Amino acid sequence: MLNPIEILLIEDNPADAELTREKMKSAKIVNEVHVVPDGVAAIQFLRRQGEFKDAPRPDLVLLDLNLPGKDGRDVLQEIKTDSELKLIPVVVLTSSEAEEDVVRSYQLHANAYVRKPVDLIGYKTIVNAIDSFWLGIVRLPPHLR
Repeated sequence: MLNPIEILLIEDNPADAELTREKMKSAKIVNEVHVVPDGVAAIQFLRRQGEFKDAPRPDLVLLDLNLPGKDGRDVLQEIKTDSELKLIPVVVLTSSEAEEDVVRSYQLHANAYVRKPVDLIGYKTIVNAIDSFWLGIVRLPPHLR
């Protein structure tokens, strides 16, 4: 039996989180989607602190930029400057159309920047593409625990 691919979805919109979770769960690849609603919880999950002390190390992070509390840009910077976390691929999945967000995300070493479509069909297409590419084609780094 294959070990599940662990995905951390950092998303404050419950509808987007549920839709992403449903689409990822229907993938042919075995995966587990964990959702946290803000940047503070994301860092706690990644560092296995507090209520997340038994959290698995994610193989892939899907990160919204516009989060309450700790902003997604700050979360990305923390991930990519932490020696224990920096190898985890981070896909920015956001509604921001701002060019400065695209540039800043790549400066902070995001592995991809994907703009969320405003309609349901477009959103499903994007999630399917992420699923197909990151879980079907790309070889993810091994768990470094």
